[in-house]
Amino acid sequence: MKYIDEYRDPVLAKAILADIHRITTRPWVIMEICGGQTHAIIRNGIDQVLPEQIELVHGPGCPVCVTPLETIDRALAIAARPEVIFCSFGDMLRVPGSSMDLFMVKSQGGDVRMVYSPLEAVKIARENPDREVVFLAVGFETTAPGNAMAIHQAALEQLTNFSVLASHVLVPPAMRTLLASPNNRVQGYLAAGHVCAIMGWAEYEPIAEEFQVPIVVTGFESIDILASILEVVRQLEEGRYSVENQYARVVERQGNLPARNMVQSVFVVTDRKWRGIGEIPASGLKIRNAYSDFDAEKKFRVDTIITQESPLCISGEVLQGIKKPSSCPAFGRECTPEHPLGATMVSSEGACAAYYKYNYRGTD
Repeated sequence: MKYIDEYRDPVLAKAILADIHRITTRPWVIMEICGGQTHAIIRNGIDQVLPEQIELVHGPGCPVCVTPLETIDRALAIAARPEVIFCSFGDMLRVPGSSMDLFMVKSQGGDVRMVYSPLEAVKIARENPDREVVFLAVGFETTAPGNAMAIHQAALEQLTNFSVLASHVLVPPAMRTLLASPNNRVQGYLAAGHVCAIMGWAEYEPIAEEFQVPIVVTGFESIDILASILEVVRQLEEGRYSVENQYARVVERQGNLPARNMVQSVFVVTDRKWRGIGEIPASGLKIRNAYSDFDAEKKFRVDTIITQESPLCISGEVLQGIKKPSSCPAFGRECTPEHPLGATMVSSEGACAAYYKYNYRGTD
């Protein structure tokens, strides 16, 4: 199958791997940004066949994982209201808040519904004019265009019973924050291909220059990841630092301009708290004042909720590439996918979930 088989070619994979072994002379730490890439690496054992000098660490590239606990608790407070139909993608339903999750709200009588598109939530609002319909909009730049379109469409139809609880985050500011940290270990990045499909890669060029780190836009198949690791290592070994686009079959430098324009018309950049990391300036999107009637946080006045993370969970250090999931004393004990302490375990893209699913301990 085109764009599948050729990116899972074992002969080509071995050839790329041989090149990585041949050119690697020093220890290097490379971070993959995306949780989907983390799962591909662990599932295929990519980190196990690399030279021992190369360490892969797992970044804050799972939107479920970095959604702040306050947002989850705000969602729970809204979803419990009898007049509300609360809509969410399925991966958010089991993310633990301070005391429960959305499935528990549903079990207690809340009208919580899983949807596959934000426009499906708009349709529910259209069909239920006597109910308040709220959509939980989280994620990186990848999901922002669809969520912006939902708000735009609701405004066109004057669906005053529709609103969005928005908690979008932006990747480049997080990359900068990690690189500027005194605890930083990252020397090169594998950038998330689906984010770059929307935004392009121009935003990464000043980061590569300022921090002198190679950044390679990367896909999600084994060949994508191996080829990108090869390019990062080649740049590191040669003392170069630039942005390369391995995912050229999908990503262009300017990204998807209509999608970007839709995002910019509905959302505006804001400071945003990241779960496990803290507040990062200019790292999120909030709903513009022109669309404030569709802002669930304002409509339901839940912006004052304050929360506290489990003291046992080290997901923040995992998300920053400081520690591996297997370093956590609660991993596989107090914290499992059935009883998660943090979103890195409950999310299908979380690093902790990957280690647990594939019975992987890793190296620290």
